[in-house]
Amino acid sequence: MSRISVLGAGAWGTALALVLARSGENEVTLWSHRPEAAEEMNNARENRRFLPGYFFPGDLEVTADDAQAVVDADILVIAVPSEFLRPTLARLVPFMHSGQIIVSTTKGIEDQTYLRMSEVIHACLAEAKLDLPVGVLSGPSFAQETAAGMPTAVTIAFADPAVASQIQHEFSKGSLRLYTNTDVAGVEIGGALKNVIAIAAGVLAGLGMGQNSVAALITRGIAEMTRLAVAAGGQQQTLAGLSGIGDLVLTCTGSLSRNRTVGSELGRGRKLPEILDGLGGKVAEGVRTTRAALGLARKLDVHMPITEQMELILDEGKDPMQAIRDLMLRPMRDEED
Repeated sequence: MSRISVLGAGAWGTALALVLARSGENEVTLWSHRPEAAEEMNNARENRRFLPGYFFPGDLEVTADDAQAVVDADILVIAVPSEFLRPTLARLVPFMHSGQIIVSTTKGIEDQTYLRMSEVIHACLAEAKLDLPVGVLSGPSFAQETAAGMPTAVTIAFADPAVASQIQHEFSKGSLRLYTNTDVAGVEIGGALKNVIAIAAGVLAGLGMGQNSVAALITRGIAEMTRLAVAAGGQQQTLAGLSGIGDLVLTCTGSLSRNRTVGSELGRGRKLPEILDGLGGKVAEGVRTTRAALGLARKLDVHMPITEQMELILDEGKDPMQAIRDLMLRPMRDEED
């Protein structure tokens, strides 16, 4: 039996812990950074704050003890929001050691450094003189549906295909199916950028723009994501898979998407701080990713018109309808350009 620790007790971390624990084939621990939250979940046997209604198997352990969660684990699954990744690693890396495998499910690009999440992890490990395999799990997956046992297919990417295959076999349980990939950069860029495009899709919905515009946005959005991914060292075909177009379609059209919800409320005229306060502590990663993605795009000389308009809406309060007009009135170009 592998010992798996899921580090981060938000909705997605909890859902993964549930799926992995239900199989009975692994020893699974769910780590929360707050002792009071861990105690509440252990007593209630559910995550009432982030994933209510999905009860924990009897052998799923919840802890806030850093050493208990990390030291004995064979596989560490990181499921914290991107803005908390570096401080969380600073807290937990001292308990990590050689022989462990790290799977990142965090989606985003770090502010200022413009590093992908796996690059942040490698940097933090290097400071501790550790060299562990770091991979990325991403794809179309709402936490509620995964926790409910609905069929879910995602991508697991490691530079070493043997490690990717190992995690594929460890994590593919019942309703969860993993496909392997070696394109870590492509998978990560797809997972991060789809949240930005989903905000744009929400804006269209809030403005009542209809389905034509959404289909066009998704199509041009995947082109924009692909340009950045390739410039960052990823492969074009990766963005045609689960972690690219698959995740993009889900997040742009699904009612459970927090990023789409933020965009929809912006389209209806609400202000961003008010919208974010209404998320109840949950995170819409696309809000922070927008400006970081543009920073990376400028560094790599990649043109991203949809993301640029989202930044103007989010950071400068641009009228969403004017942003749509400006996108439509851009100079004409060939579709393959």
